[in-house]
Amino acid sequence: MVRKILSLASVLVCLSSAAIAQGLGGPSSVQADLQPGDGLTDPQFRSDFPVNIAPGYFRWKEGLAENGFSFNFDYLSLGQWSDSDLGEGNASGGIFRFYGNWKATENGSLTFKLEDRHAYGDVAPQNFGFDGGALSITGTAFNDNGTLLTNLFWTQRADDGAWTFQIGQIDVTDFLDVYGLVSPYTAFQNLAFNTNPTINAPNPGLAIAGGAKLGSNFYVTGAVADANADPSSPDLDVFSDGELFKSVEIGYTSGFDRIYFDNIHFTFWHADEADDGSRREDYGATFSAAWFLKNKWMPFFRAGTSKGRAALYEKSVSAGLGYFARNTDLAGIGLNWAEADGISGDQKTIEAFYRFSISPNLQITPSVQFIKDPLLTSDESSITLFGLRARIVF
Repeated sequence: MVRKILSLASVLVCLSSAAIAQGLGGPSSVQADLQPGDGLTDPQFRSDFPVNIAPGYFRWKEGLAENGFSFNFDYLSLGQWSDSDLGEGNASGGIFRFYGNWKATENGSLTFKLEDRHAYGDVAPQNFGFDGGALSITGTAFNDNGTLLTNLFWTQRADDGAWTFQIGQIDVTDFLDVYGLVSPYTAFQNLAFNTNPTINAPNPGLAIAGGAKLGSNFYVTGAVADANADPSSPDLDVFSDGELFKSVEIGYTSGFDRIYFDNIHFTFWHADEADDGSRREDYGATFSAAWFLKNKWMPFFRAGTSKGRAALYEKSVSAGLGYFARNTDLAGIGLNWAEADGISGDQKTIEAFYRFSISPNLQITPSVQFIKDPLLTSDESSITLFGLRARIVF
């Protein structure tokens, strides 16, 4: 198994990444969370809260950042309420995160993220859709999994930005099939509009990832990860069981500083079957197209298909639109159609949200989700779900 893993690693070293000037990552990655403003060139914030109540602390943080060590603490809270006659009718939970990056050398850095995810009541938002009869993850990432080590990896970059290579404890959804509205912390909450729900992506765990620029606009990325990863108890079992998740992505962008703003890509993936029978072999492909027009509008179209029963959906098609304001408010609407393996019928989902940015460090996001023909019950023809998310950064 070790030989198998090393041979796949050698392929990734040959690819070694580049996908972006910031490194291998997307809107939900540590490097994005450390840079407020959605990547906009001239964001206009309403307030500087909480910087104005603790200026000494934030000056100290800036001093550390100037010397190569950047970090944030943040706390996110999500409440959701449903009109379904099934289940609890409400769900709520929070996430506390400590994350950062240490630039140890000119082209090498260490990234870390430690989280505590917890439900406030009996049902966590991530399970709320199932609780109400829908085959839908309505509160992505807001689960009750406790303390998690989701990032602890080394990144090495080429001098000219032609490639990037990462190894360590990696969350592949930070860069797998991403686009500008993918983050469940700042944009859509339903998995249908986050990482493609036809991908059986593993939990954060031991992985290697990389990619390369192919000329001025094309790129390729790839990853090999532990298919059985458990970030609540990291281990090295992948070297003995050899059960892997693999992905390759080929894409086009207008420029590598806009990789997840202007992006068209195909993603191909494969997950090994678990020897204990808990997971079938699964594989699939996705397509994504999103473009940032006039630094305001982001239309998107995303589709995917998978073979096997491990992914949430067998087929999924999503389309929608995002609007980015200069004050870093963000509005979005998305429509999804999906079919699941072994379940007759199809399910349709609409989500709309408005993220109100009080400051770069404080955001309030109300949202509404409408799920037509929920796949897990015949007692409900539709479910309407309201949500309210808050995020504060220190």
